[in-house]
Amino acid sequence: MVGIVLISHSSGLAAEVAALARQIGGAHVPLAAAGGTEDGGLGTSPDRVTAAIEEVDRGDGVVLIPDLGSSVLTARLLQSPDHVVIADVPFVEGAISAVVAAGGGASLDGVMAAAEEARHVRKL
Repeated sequence: MVGIVLISHSSGLAAEVAALARQIGGAHVPLAAAGGTEDGGLGTSPDRVTAAIEEVDRGDGVVLIPDLGSSVLTARLLQSPDHVVIADVPFVEGAISAVVAAGGGASLDGVMAAAEEARHVRKL
């Protein structure tokens, strides 16, 4: 199954989006929140993201969903072609779409496509 890592500057934001995505997409999806710094502050920690990737990696690939700024830079440092990829998507909507797709057994490309589709969903 494809794993998903939510990378945010805020540990609370990453954890809450992960909780929402689990409730909607299913608790069986390998999903980790990697938010904030080691000391609990705002920022992005490459070590926390690396640990999250290792936690969710089941061999079918990992999708990284960063929020903004340094989380994107951190994700770029840790990506690897065809295995650890970055989804350029809205944080909440992309996370939920990715989790639903992964929970349905989609491939890495399928999870990426579902997450990216969230960019075009209108609210009104």
